[in-house]
Amino acid sequence: MKRSLSIEFSRVTEAAALAAFAWLGRGNKNAADEAAVKAMRIILNQMEIQGEVVIGEGEIDQAPMLYIGEKVGLWQADNEIVSVAVDPIDGTRMTAMGQANALSVLAAGGRETFLQVPDMYMEKLVVGQDVRGMIDLNLPLEQNLRRVASKKGKLLSQLTVAVLDKPRHSSVIAEMQQLGVRVMAIPDGDVAAAVQCCLPESQLDLLYGIGGAPEGVITAAAVRALGGDMQARLLPRNQVKGNTLENFAFAEKEISRCEALNVPINDVLKLDDLVRDDNLVFSATGITSGDLLNGIQRKGNLATTETLLIRGRSRTIRKIQSSHYLDRKDTDLHRLIEA
Repeated sequence: MKRSLSIEFSRVTEAAALAAFAWLGRGNKNAADEAAVKAMRIILNQMEIQGEVVIGEGEIDQAPMLYIGEKVGLWQADNEIVSVAVDPIDGTRMTAMGQANALSVLAAGGRETFLQVPDMYMEKLVVGQDVRGMIDLNLPLEQNLRRVASKKGKLLSQLTVAVLDKPRHSSVIAEMQQLGVRVMAIPDGDVAAAVQCCLPESQLDLLYGIGGAPEGVITAAAVRALGGDMQARLLPRNQVKGNTLENFAFAEKEISRCEALNVPINDVLKLDDLVRDDNLVFSATGITSGDLLNGIQRKGNLATTETLLIRGRSRTIRKIQSSHYLDRKDTDLHRLIEA
């Protein structure tokens, strides 16, 4: 992917973050997500690409979505063919409640770069480059923790693990705490924590937990670009949320979609299965401030954003601080930002 095109993707997540920020703390996560989706679509459709959304979002939370198969970009004959994986807001509830660590994220690559998965649940295990090759989701979590600790030359009590703070993880959190592991329970949005695991000088050793599959593939793009390691497993809703009639109905649809995409359920997917090559770019813009990025700061018509942009082929990590003058009142994007 051209370097100049890679930089353009930062504009996409910046626009989505600015639109989401207009709904910060208003308690309406679907409205925030809808604004971010529309803003992302506007900028994507201005890009000189033949783009297709291969990873969309929305169905798990019954929210608006950029749907799988949607064509984006100008689609001129000489435009580069690009696959796009999107999560306009990673942390919709955090945005709605004004909490930390909400991001707008996107990954883009070649035609066959990303594994296509339905919007369902995914079990994830992520580590940085220094322990690449040491994780295996087929093994118990405790064994993975011990392997990582040994490779890092640490005691279990010196490990720090990020986990989504969800009821489904209560027993896992208790198990790790009994082993002496330091657990960082995050309310929502596991992409930021996974990326942190792979950054130099990170205080996080590992991310584990069950979250969204679209976010999982986007996370895998960042992990691969940073030289880290990841394994994952797709899980039907009834295995995660319980055996109710509603969850069984969802699970049947998820299994059918997986069969249509020829992607296995309950089998371990390695990093090379999730993201097949380094022809990719990962972009994340902070909506609210967190450990990974600063959130949007706005004063009058001036807004400042911070974006993490990672290019896979060169493994270049950029942090881009941008100032946006929001005084153009005749555009669709402005109306979203001023919602």
